[in-house]
Amino acid sequence: MMDLRLLLIAVLSAVLGGSWAQQEGSVCIKANAQSCGECIQVSESCGWCSDISFLSEGESKSARCDDLASLRSRNCPPSQIENPRGSVVPIKNVNVTNRKKGGSEKVKPEQITQIQPQKLTMTLRSGEPQTFDLKFKRAEDYPIDLYYLMDLSFSMKDDLENVKNLGTDLMREMQEITSDFRIGFGSFVEKTVMPYISTTPARLINPCTGNQNCTSPFSYKNVLTLTENGNEFNRLVSQQQISGNLDSPEGGFDAIMQVAVCEEQIGWRNVTRLLVFSTDAGFHFAGDGKLGGIVLPNDGKCHLENNMYTMSHYYDYPSIAHLVQKLSDHNIQTIFAVTEEFQPVYKELKNLIPKSAVGTLSSNSSNVIKLIIDAYNSLSSEVILENSRLPEGVSISYRSICKNGVEGTGENGRKCSNISIGDEVFFKISIKADKCPAKGKSETIKIKPLGFTEEVEVVLNFICDCQCASQGEPFSSKCHEGNGTFECGACKCNEGRIGRVCECSRDQGQTEDLDAKCRKDNGTDICSNNGDCVCGTCECKKRENPAEIYNGQYCECDNFNCDRSNNKLCGGHGQCVCRVCNCDANYTGSACDCSLDESTCIAKNGQLCNGRGSCECGICKCSDAKFQGPTCEVCPTCPGICIEHKDCVQCLAFEEKCSQNCSNYHVVKVKDQDKLPQPNDQNFPLRHCKVRDENDCWFIYTYAVRNNTKEVYVLETLECPAGPDIIPIVAGVVAGIVLIGLALLLIWKLLMIIHDRREFAKFEKEKMNAKWDTGENPIYKSAVTTVVNPKYEGK
Repeated sequence: MMDLRLLLIAVLSAVLGGSWAQQEGSVCIKANAQSCGECIQVSESCGWCSDISFLSEGESKSARCDDLASLRSRNCPPSQIENPRGSVVPIKNVNVTNRKKGGSEKVKPEQITQIQPQKLTMTLRSGEPQTFDLKFKRAEDYPIDLYYLMDLSFSMKDDLENVKNLGTDLMREMQEITSDFRIGFGSFVEKTVMPYISTTPARLINPCTGNQNCTSPFSYKNVLTLTENGNEFNRLVSQQQISGNLDSPEGGFDAIMQVAVCEEQIGWRNVTRLLVFSTDAGFHFAGDGKLGGIVLPNDGKCHLENNMYTMSHYYDYPSIAHLVQKLSDHNIQTIFAVTEEFQPVYKELKNLIPKSAVGTLSSNSSNVIKLIIDAYNSLSSEVILENSRLPEGVSISYRSICKNGVEGTGENGRKCSNISIGDEVFFKISIKADKCPAKGKSETIKIKPLGFTEEVEVVLNFICDCQCASQGEPFSSKCHEGNGTFECGACKCNEGRIGRVCECSRDQGQTEDLDAKCRKDNGTDICSNNGDCVCGTCECKKRENPAEIYNGQYCECDNFNCDRSNNKLCGGHGQCVCRVCNCDANYTGSACDCSLDESTCIAKNGQLCNGRGSCECGICKCSDAKFQGPTCEVCPTCPGICIEHKDCVQCLAFEEKCSQNCSNYHVVKVKDQDKLPQPNDQNFPLRHCKVRDENDCWFIYTYAVRNNTKEVYVLETLECPAGPDIIPIVAGVVAGIVLIGLALLLIWKLLMIIHDRREFAKFEKEKMNAKWDTGENPIYKSAVTTVVNPKYEGK
């Protein structure tokens, strides 16, 4: 089980990332824990390696304390990692009661269970919260005790008349809620000292003026202990008389205190306890007693004699905080039935008193029954959890899962509202210890719903040491002549002793002779300036990053100052040991950046660096500068494989003698192009080539390299172009010339026609625009002579 938990925590550490592990790990290392017990108190993520051979030379005892992932990475065996975890064990876990109203079986109040579990034991480790589920179910037909506490000052005279029949009427209404109901009655006025009341003999007998018949003033009187007899309530209340006092605020707080603490006299049972506080005035509180010369604080104890409060003249009024404590301790829920005038005051008071309610009382208390029923329903529909005082260093948090799945956290996690009878609600309660208490003794806290007597008892046990500490060897010979206890793989030194194996006393730990043992080669640097000299032995410093370690006899070594490649220590392919890289397999070099794997140098033709270079550190170094690429296959200035091998292939296939060196070729002639090898049929790279010779003839061949031999298949037939046909060429040329001539003539003719037409149009336009002179020709003589008769008058 422990190994499973260790594995789970290690996986979580890996998932959350290196930064988280580094931060937590530095917390564990910075703590400088000298024992397993000290280590596990630092953080829940810290573990202690108890393997005797875990530490390397120069490392201090505190290096055993580290986060779990770091311990594993430093090769601490999982079985040797001390990492105790907390637990929750139920002790009493009785199921909540399923009870129906009107059932045949009669159940005692103490047999009803509304909260589960009832008791549990919780084992806590520092920093590790433990959580348990609490279930609450509001039981049906749960018994109720109701105590009616009434102000009997003179202003409440008309209210008293309406309360006289309250017993039977309230009994009848409460039968709808519970079959087990009891009611009691008490009254209060004021402290019986000046200036609260008049102390003249006549006013002590009858404090009222005029013809009013009033009873003597009193502080608090328990008139009726809680009873199931409603008629008895009516009878005794009917016998009560109004009293009087001088000031407006009343001494109700004295009465509430006595009702809360005098459980036996009031008759409270361990059931729902309701206190109805009825008044039409304000209240006195702590400090007001000084007006009457009363300075002693209220002691919060019962002082009833013959059902009368006898110490009102001796103790001051209680404070609000004191009342809150006592009401909570005795599980009493308060209902303030006050008049409209004092509603704001008592609503403020309600905010200070948990599980309390305020109702508006009519001027004559005629609505008191409805007020009580409504207030009870309001109080019982809400559950609020509270806890007793927590031990130092222990914290608690709540998360509620209420009706309809509504969740609450923080202060809202303590409560659930709108709960009906029979509803179940759940709370997740987490408890965490920040440190181990003195002596590690057990503590007990109690958690309960306000206003209920039931509670959960939580016994807290604390993990203050590792399990391996119980197997320690006191005065062990492993700890330098018995100067310490050997536990959890290390020496826990006795008082006054220091050192890795307690070899020195604290007084001699810093002498110069011992310091000389910490200097390498008689140098000046103590522990190479990377550690402290303790008892003549170097204890190396710790780095902020827990993965970075100083070690060695003189702290001269470390695992973080080796050569880097690609910004990685030892290129990410080795471990830094004493500032020198120890490379992984297939890697070499000062920074482990040289790979011995030649698979990255194999070219497509299966050759190493394409046969044109050597493979160094997994990278091809090309022998000819014109070749490039990761496998020397790229040649930007080369003519290509087909052109490169053209001369040798042509020479070997079509000529008898070659003038150049064409060795290492294997040439095969084929008659048909279909006989040439195809790329898909071969398991090695193959290239098809078609090149032209000096005679403009094409020859076709394939080229491949197999077993370091250049294998060539050549089509034995050349593709030479045929001679030109002269006649079609000449005919074509002549026809072309003729056609071109005709085309030119047509174009010339077309241009001439266009030109003539433009000239004729111009002439016509000028003709239309011509204007001839109409004057007479001076040479012209007309043939007609006209003679005018001077005597002719035109008649």
